[in-house]
Amino acid sequence: MGESPVEKAVVSICARLNELKIPYALAGGMAVNRYEVQRNTDDVGIVIDRAGLRRFKEEWLGRGWVENFKGSKGLRDAINKVKIDFLLTDEIPGDGKSVPFKFPNPNDASETDEDGISVLTLPRLLDLKLAPGMTVPKRPRDFDDAMRLIEANKLTRDYGSKLHPFVRAKYDELWLIAQMPDPKLEA
Repeated sequence: MGESPVEKAVVSICARLNELKIPYALAGGMAVNRYEVQRNTDDVGIVIDRAGLRRFKEEWLGRGWVENFKGSKGLRDAINKVKIDFLLTDEIPGDGKSVPFKFPNPNDASETDEDGISVLTLPRLLDLKLAPGMTVPKRPRDFDDAMRLIEANKLTRDYGSKLHPFVRAKYDELWLIAQMPDPKLEA
């Protein structure tokens, strides 16, 4: 981990979640970074269940974290001045209605990295990058993240079989695009 405010916020909140033994998984752009893709982001995404979020707030609200507004699921790291987006396991990703799956249970969809941070597994991260891109037209960055994950991790076409059926065709489409040569690199 580097020294940017977002990276410090990841280390801080994950340490507190680990101390409380609350299951969670790092998601979003910071999880993309953990899979060999350099991705700038200004917030932290955390998959968690409602009970875990409630427990975290009971313990830490007002002690380095503040709510975006009273009762919100989103918080702000007051020390590092970084937005924390909690993605709840009983909610549907993307547009919140068209995707046939919910955010995954961190106990079943994460692995601990070398820094002791629980990160979404690559298949679940790809699910959560492809589904929003498919259902929210103003989210092309998610498709770019997915394609860059395919390239950086040298994923095969059949890797798509590890993904939710809803996103497999889009994975295949992006996999094919990722195989195309980059004209800038050939010039």
